[in-house]
Amino acid sequence: MKEITIFILSITCFVGAMAQHPASAQKKRILLYGGTAHIGNGEVIENSVIILEDGKILTVEDASRIRIDISDAEYFDLIGKHVYPGFILPNTTLGLADVDAIRASLDYDEVGDFNPHIRSFVAYNTDSPVIPTIRTNGVLLGQISPRGGVISGSSSLVEFDGWNYEDALYKKDEGVHLNWPVFPSKLNNSGEGSDELKAHNRTLELEEIEEFFLLSKGYLKSSNEKIDLRLEAMKGLFEGFQTLYIHVETVKQIKEAVIFSQKMEIARVVLVGAQDAWRVTDFLSENNIPIILNRLHRLPLRAGEDIDISYKSPKILHDAGVLYCLDYQGDMERMGSRNLPFTAGTSAAYGLSKEEALMSITLNAAKILGVEARVGSLEVGKDATLIVSDGDALNVMTNQISLAFIQGKKLDLSNHQTRLYDKYKKHHQEISKPQ
Repeated sequence: MKEITIFILSITCFVGAMAQHPASAQKKRILLYGGTAHIGNGEVIENSVIILEDGKILTVEDASRIRIDISDAEYFDLIGKHVYPGFILPNTTLGLADVDAIRASLDYDEVGDFNPHIRSFVAYNTDSPVIPTIRTNGVLLGQISPRGGVISGSSSLVEFDGWNYEDALYKKDEGVHLNWPVFPSKLNNSGEGSDELKAHNRTLELEEIEEFFLLSKGYLKSSNEKIDLRLEAMKGLFEGFQTLYIHVETVKQIKEAVIFSQKMEIARVVLVGAQDAWRVTDFLSENNIPIILNRLHRLPLRAGEDIDISYKSPKILHDAGVLYCLDYQGDMERMGSRNLPFTAGTSAAYGLSKEEALMSITLNAAKILGVEARVGSLEVGKDATLIVSDGDALNVMTNQISLAFIQGKKLDLSNHQTRLYDKYKKHHQEISKPQ
């Protein structure tokens, strides 16, 4: 027991040692001059001037059309560089787990099947050493989402900078996550028993889900002296200020989930994962269902599908008028989340324009998460949450983030990996010098 305690303490000390001080609030006007501004809504300003004041975007203009006074501003010359809205990472467990081998450090999956009252953001660890590595590639906001069970809990949107979860919180309890039961098939070999038994168990799961939603609707309409935390947490879905995120994959799951949400009269519904979404674009478009599309760097669901169908899915959804954004759920999702902009770059290589691809991790994500009035594009009045890259930020070869701001706060873009790189680079330079 003593050895285990020492090990956990050593991990805690390691994480604390790697933590960085959060950025200070903006105090002085900031002027970004000469960069190519990728607005996030499809527009591009080749020679831009962007002014940030009090954490907001004050000006976004073509620099050749206006005169500016830089005497009272912190000035950055961005000629030859690119300016983007901060990238947004939906559906992530980043900050909810530190060491996979230690169950006590995994806070994304609670005991029980129906947990709408479980709030992910209170377990969010702002000192996770992974977070600075994500910011280094331009990802500045994330939807911290729970996992497991039938109803996993509620998600919240956070900024990837802050002293604690309250500082980092951007939008609280914005949605509830429902994991739609899978069909017994060759695509899903989990569980024991025959296909008939699995199908029977699935029917029971669907009945339990419907019963819980009906019970929640009844609770909302009645006057209860005794508060039920689980049912209380469902109110926002029926009152329209929370989103129901339904995690699905196949066509059958997609159609079932949409029909169920309509039956339950849920106003705001988003499908998460939805790897088969490209097969039912007409259905999604007709029902106005947005998609958080599972990460593109994955194999297809079926052996007979095109090997690159995941890469082509964004173009198919875009052409059909389906609102979608990209996530990075899957194996090593926390460490791999830094690759979010490169998944958007992949979709650009498979049919989308670069600006259309950019929208899938900026403005589209903001719309789906309900924060498009505050973030997601470089527009006057929005939060000054943006990045500057020396090259194309969607290209793994040229993504080099040199500046990043969250609500006007200038971020430290170093992390334990960049520090180790600098350390050993300096060491090898020294030993390679002629004696």
